[in-house]
Amino acid sequence: MIVLDTTVLVYAKGADHRFREPCRDLIAAVAADRIEATTTPEVIQEFVHIRARRRGRNDAATLGRSYAELLAPLLTVAGDHLERGLTMFETTPSVGAFDSVLAAVAKSAGAVLVSADGAFSDLPDITHVVPDTAGVAGLLGDN
Repeated sequence: MIVLDTTVLVYAKGADHRFREPCRDLIAAVAADRIEATTTPEVIQEFVHIRARRRGRNDAATLGRSYAELLAPLLTVAGDHLERGLTMFETTPSVGAFDSVLAAVAKSAGAVLVSADGAFSDLPDITHVVPDTAGVAGLLGDN
């Protein structure tokens, strides 16, 4: 099981970038049932917020719904995830509060966390994969 961060969703639908094609490949693999992935409603919400600034609300909401359907069932943040995430936030200055809570959710699910944000690698006991060509190939067993 993998948990996708907002960066994967943004790059998969975004402009030309070194992460765009690997993120698209990863999303396509999820759609083809080659790999199991999920995320949280908060990640979908953040994606929609970012997308709406560039492409408008209707486009953003439509893509947000598509991602929610593709990645269902979504993981929900509970009080214990929040507490663990806040502890990570306190002890790892390079990771923001949102990302700390997402990492706690991924850890609780026993999942690999996929994100272009390298700060996730600073968190102990979190398996973080960068969604570049090599990282996605490793997830898909294409290496």
